[in-house]
Amino acid sequence: MPTDPPPDWVPARRRVIGDRIRAARTSRGLTQEALAEAAGVDRKTISRIEQAVHSPLLDHLLVIAHALDAPLATLVRDEE
Repeated sequence: MPTDPPPDWVPARRRVIGDRIRAARTSRGLTQEALAEAAGVDRKTISRIEQAVHSPLLDHLLVIAHALDAPLATLVRDEE
């Protein structure tokens, strides 16, 4: 596991991903709690990912995308 802080673009990308997850969740009328339940994760996990304070596990991104019925690529793509 790297001990150096990540490059500046990494937290910025996490924020973009968190924003996309929040936008997809709210457009479907879901609360963080409802998404967490549908994805089988803790609500705090959803909150931390949306706020970009948590580096999400790939497994979490996969189950969140599935619960949102959204392609994972849509949530994590590079272009803004």
